[in-house]
Order: sequence, then structure tokens, then C-alpha cells
Amino acid sequence: MRRFLRSWPDRIATFALVAVAVPLISQPALAQEPAPVRIESFTLLNGLRVHVVEDHTAQVVAVNLWYDVGSRNERPGRTGFAHLFEHMMFQGSTNVGKMEHGQLIERAGGFFNGSTQPDRTDYFQVVPSNRLNLALWLEADRMRSLAITAENLENQREAVKEERRLRVDNQPYSPTFVDSLPTLFDRERCFAYAHSIIGSMDDLNAATVEDVRNFFAEFYAPNNATLVVVGDVTVPMVRRLTQQYFGDIPSGPSKVPVSCEAVPGPGVEVVKRVVDSKATLPAVLTAFRTVPPSHADYPALTLLSTILGEGESSRLNRALVRGTRVAVAAQALQDPFGPMRGAGTFAVLSIGNSGITVDTLQAQVLRAVTRAGEEVTQQELEKAKNVWRARTVFGRQQSLAVSEAVHFAAMFLGNPEAVNTDAARYAAVTLPELRRVARTYLRADRALTLQIVPEER
Repeated sequence: MRRFLRSWPDRIATFALVAVAVPLISQPALAQEPAPVRIESFTLLNGLRVHVVEDHTAQVVAVNLWYDVGSRNERPGRTGFAHLFEHMMFQGSTNVGKMEHGQLIERAGGFFNGSTQPDRTDYFQVVPSNRLNLALWLEADRMRSLAITAENLENQREAVKEERRLRVDNQPYSPTFVDSLPTLFDRERCFAYAHSIIGSMDDLNAATVEDVRNFFAEFYAPNNATLVVVGDVTVPMVRRLTQQYFGDIPSGPSKVPVSCEAVPGPGVEVVKRVVDSKATLPAVLTAFRTVPPSHADYPALTLLSTILGEGESSRLNRALVRGTRVAVAAQALQDPFGPMRGAGTFAVLSIGNSGITVDTLQAQVLRAVTRAGEEVTQQELEKAKNVWRARTVFGRQQSLAVSEAVHFAAMFLGNPEAVNTDAARYAAVTLPELRRVARTYLRADRALTLQIVPEER
């Protein structure tokens, strides 16, 4: 089976290999606002929450299931389970053979994927609308009866190891990104976000079939899941089919609340030096502790990530790449591992030019970032708003993007209907507010700086 990869290593690779990235071309100002999303919601007796968006413009449907579990739900000694389950969920169930899930979707003319982030694991299918029943049945069958066997655990454990070797260990800068960036958070106060999504290989090696079955029973239950269906369907049709396929799956146990005390910072800049045997140029990765998506300052931080580090006209590119030429590439990214309900991360990666020391690069990066608090212009703000709005408007034209937006609103903003009000938060950001947010969060005493130096040869 050919499995479409959209999991966290793809995002890391995109972030770390910024030197070869295609610059973003800013979109012109748009006359229209994002199209409203009309949502019909219901909940099954077993706790499965369902949100339906009818859209009859094309004969396709997105079936997108999010489980409220990610690396934040792991505990010391048992890390990596959330990502492992992204793999395990394609190993078959009572009525579906090993790897058959993807084959059936592709034969129906659709595509599928799964991904793991700190706060959620998702599985989606986009199929012709007359195959809605297939997509729902497949998701229900593996929720009800995933094949958790010693053989499947062992082969998927090895698949995770190979994925790490291929996409992390053998890539420049990626090991630092994956393993060291989470140390921005304190393991004692916020273990939820202080360990890598892929987890410890020692923890995965120690995992037993019973451990995996317990994890599945605790988190892969209807009362811990939300289903969003978007496309050429009707609400009565979705209600009937979800009841038919999911209705008899028993609820799972109540979850233990996740604890995270994400303190702003130690009051001083923390700098760590990491030797990278795969790197040929020095790099600096700086991460700032910020806020979750529901916070009032989050939209301004998102716009700042565009202003500072997205595209040829970004501040970091102009200052470091085209200006002083201390870097060959620079990028900023809001929540590089995905949004988190208990904390936030704003990361800046810069890859130094030949002959530039890592200390010089670090000083130039911090200077360029902190100047944003005083120098960002109204023109830059409007351009960033246009970029955000263009993406949102164009996203409303795709069933999968709409389903993701509804999920985001439900999980991170507290209500699926917030998909229709979120744009107003971005439109309302003013220049004084943007500068205040930059001065508040993009400070050295809230940051972890990782100096990445090539191995001496």
C-alpha cells in the first residue's frame, strides 16, 4: 500500500530545509471575506461528536476523524505511543485486512492520511461522495476492533525506527529540532510538551502488547473523538450512517487531565550548543514561549511569523540573507509541531553562511527579531493579513481544508462555530498591538537558543 505521508516529520523537513524552499508570493488584497461555514452538529449516545458541513459544489466528501490524544498524553517511560498508533491504525481490524484500508480508499478514487501532533491524532479520507459509507465504515471498524498483535506491534515499532533514521537522524538540523526544541519546556512542570513527538526509542522498545492495548482502550474511543464530514452529503444521511457504523461502539474511560505549567521563562536567555554530524553550515534555532490559539495575542503572533520569516520580503530574509549575508536562509514558524492548548511556541531557524560563526549568527538573529517590536510597519501588517486571508478564503473551496478548520475551531478555540469568527480576530490586529506582542513574547528571557555547529573533520 502506498501511504500518503503528512505526519510531523514532513513539517520538520520543510522547516529545516528552508534553504531550498520556494519563497511565498504574497497574495493581493481580497475583496471577499472567508465564506461562512454552516455546521450541523450532533452527538451519539456513546459520546462521538459529529459536525457536518453540506457543500454540493463538487461530488466529493472529506471524512476527518480527530482523536483527542497526542504526545501530550504520554507519560515518562511510555513516550512515542501517539505516533506509534498513527502507524498501528493501518494494520487492519476485524473486517479489514492488514494495509487494506488504504487500498480500498484508493480503489474508490480517493486519498487518505494520518498525522500526529502534540494535542491530537487525525485520520482522514477524501472520496467520491457516493463512497461516504465506505470511509465511515473503515473508520468505525478500526475504532471498534484494531488488530493489536505482537506481530503488528513489532513491525510498526521497526517502521517508526526506520522513519526516524530516514527523516530525522540522517537529515541535517532535524535531530536538534526534534529532540532539543521540546526542552523549551520544563519536564517537571510540563512533561506534556517537554518531550519529542516521536518519543524515546528505549520507551518504544520496552512497550508490550498489553501497554499498547491499554493505550488504545483509553484514548481510541468514541467519547474521545470528533468526526467532521464535509462535502456533497446531507445531514440526515450522515446521521444515519454514523449511527449505523459507530453507534454500538462502547464509550471509553474518562481521561486523566493533562497537567502543564508552561512558565514564561527563567528570566535569562538559555543557550545550548549542539554538534551536528550531518550539517555543513552552522545554524541557530531559537524558540520563544508564547500562548495557545485561544489566547487574544495568538493572531498577532501568527501575523508576526509571516512578517519576520516567510518569503523573500520577510524581515529575516532582508536583514540576514540579502542584507548582512550572515545567513543563506531564515524562517519563522508559529507552533512548528502543531498548535497546543496548554502552551505556544514561536520558532526561528537561520542557516549561516560559509565562514560565519554561530555566535555572530545568533546575535544577528536576535537583533532582527527584537527590532520587530519597534519597526514593523502598517504596510507589513496589511500584507501579512492579506496572506492569512487569502489562505483562508482559498481553503474554503476544499472539503478537506474546511474539515480541518472546523476541527481546529472545536479543539483549540472551544467551539466549531468559531471557524466563522476567527477571521475577525486577525482583521482586528492593529499596529500598536502587533508591536506590543513582539516586545512581550519575542524576548531573550523567554527563549531557548540552540546553536548547531558542524562536526569538526
